[in-house]
Amino acid sequence: MDIKNNILETIGNTPLIRLNKITKDFPCEVLAKVDYFNPGNSIKDRMALKMVEVAEAEGKLKPGGTIIEGTSGNTGMGLALAACVKGYKCIFVTTDKQSKEKADILKAVGAEVIVCPTNVLPDDPMSYYSVAKKLGKEIPNSMYMNQYDNLANRLAHYESTGPEIWNQTDGKITHLVCTAGTGGTVTGTAMYLKEKNPNIKIWAIDVYGSLLTKYFNTGEIDMNEVHPYISEGFGEDFVPENYDMSVIDAFEQVTDKDGAIMARRIAKEEGLFCGYSAGSCLQGLMQLKASLKKDDMVVCIFHDHGSRYVGKIYNDQWMMERGFLDVKTFKDIVSGRVGKKLVTVAPEHTVSEAVELMKKFDIEQIPVMKGDELIGSLSEGGLFQKIFSNPEIKHATVSSVMEHAYPIVDFNTAVEKLGSLINRENGAVLAKDETGAYHIVTKYDVIQSLAK
Repeated sequence: MDIKNNILETIGNTPLIRLNKITKDFPCEVLAKVDYFNPGNSIKDRMALKMVEVAEAEGKLKPGGTIIEGTSGNTGMGLALAACVKGYKCIFVTTDKQSKEKADILKAVGAEVIVCPTNVLPDDPMSYYSVAKKLGKEIPNSMYMNQYDNLANRLAHYESTGPEIWNQTDGKITHLVCTAGTGGTVTGTAMYLKEKNPNIKIWAIDVYGSLLTKYFNTGEIDMNEVHPYISEGFGEDFVPENYDMSVIDAFEQVTDKDGAIMARRIAKEEGLFCGYSAGSCLQGLMQLKASLKKDDMVVCIFHDHGSRYVGKIYNDQWMMERGFLDVKTFKDIVSGRVGKKLVTVAPEHTVSEAVELMKKFDIEQIPVMKGDELIGSLSEGGLFQKIFSNPEIKHATVSSVMEHAYPIVDFNTAVEKLGSLINRENGAVLAKDETGAYHIVTKYDVIQSLAK
């Protein structure tokens, strides 16, 4: 029998998966180390458990104690799993830019979550670093794990992530690509791989607004580089002690937008439902593609699962609000109809008159209007059935045969949303423009817009 004693024994040994579509024009093979297969759905499970084990061995974490940590969510999840199994309490401090899903998940596994503002300096008393440190000093029998400067972080990856990648590639890996945050994953994995083969290139992916790239290139900590960014789980406004820049060969910065869009591509084209950092990791590799050769073998670290970001990068509205997604809308579909009046019919008109309008304007859907009020609709299909059953109905009034009114939506509703509203019962949708005039969109309009 193969039975695990507890959930912690399932951490590690995550799969290496070949990318087939997004990187099809690359000169070499690109593989993803998909660490959302860990029980806490992220690579942080590895270092969280190692930090707890080291703290226990050193006598810093005692039975019944409290684990305190500043986290963007994933480290907290790993620590919470360890706490559940080992009997510790957890208090996690995070920032208000992290997705709500992350905080909710931490609460679900028994942790207390404190949210701090993002847009403050690391040494500000309100920063999540400062609050976590303060709690670690004030709460009896507690330990502030400090993943940034706790070298057990990179040790976990030296002992597990690095050896796994080396063995899974039979030592043929030539490039490791990894987003850079606390420094634990990229440094620990790189330390192991460089011991095996010093020629392996380590490419760290950073975000604009982080100071890590300039620090790597110049050795200067320049706070002018620091500004708010939306990307989650990587980038820093200080240099954690886990870094050993000597094992890293290059830093590459990626925009918030490009990382988010690439994450969505990974989900749609590769079937890997990954988080923000995975998108940024692969986008960074795309920007460095010219440096690759035919016989190279690239491994990208995909840190966490997309379920952490369903309210953000996988939410069309969130993406559109930040200008990350160019989504066609109702307004886009009708933009070429400027000056054209919507064809309507009054309830007192006859069916014959309505049919003549359909023929004249080559349309299949007509709204029924009483003054400025939308009260019903007529469709070519519906009228055909009625006239076929009773030819005399052509003399009846529209009000006696009309169907229910079309749904009315916002003028900026996304095309994908329109498609879900148009069905057998609703042959079209209406919206008012800035002047108050109605416009109509049918299923054929939607199809044509998506085909362009």
